Amino acid sequence: MSAPAEANLPLDHVAIAVTSLEEVCSLYELISGETRTTPEVLEAQGVRVAFVGSIEFLEPLNPETSVGRFISARGPSLHHVAYRTADIISEISRLKKNGFEVIDPEPRPGAKGHLVTFLHPSTAGGVLIELVQHPS
Repeated sequence: MSAPAEANLPLDHVAIAVTSLEEVCSLYELISGETRTTPEVLEAQGVRVAFVGSIEFLEPLNPETSVGRFISARGPSLHHVAYRTADIISEISRLKKNGFEVIDPEPRPGAKGHLVTFLHPSTAGGVLIELVQHPS
C-alpha cells in the first residue's frame, strides 16, 4: 500500500502501555525535562492517560480492559503510533479505500478532547495506528 502524494500525516505521538503512570511519568520527566500532563480517565477506553511531551502513557483501569489484556500478554511496551489529521472522516475513507481495516468506523473521543480512530495492526504492518484530530 503506497500513500498518495496528498497524504501528509505528521506524527502526533507514540503511546506506551504501563502499569503505573506515576512511576513511568516520573522517569520520563527526568529523562526529557518535560512535565507530565494531569492524568485523565477515559472510562470508555478503560484507561488513565498522561503525556510527557509527545509520549502518551496508558494505564489500564483494570486487567480486563483492552490495555490491561495487552499488558498481560506483552508486558509494558509500545502500544500504538499516532498520526495527526485535520479531517479524520476523510482519512478514514481514504485509508479504507486503500485496504486498511478501521477499528472505529466513526471517530470517538480521545485524550485532550481529540477525536480518534484506530487502524487494525493486521493491515498496518503489525502496529496499531491511531489517527488523531485535534479540536479546532
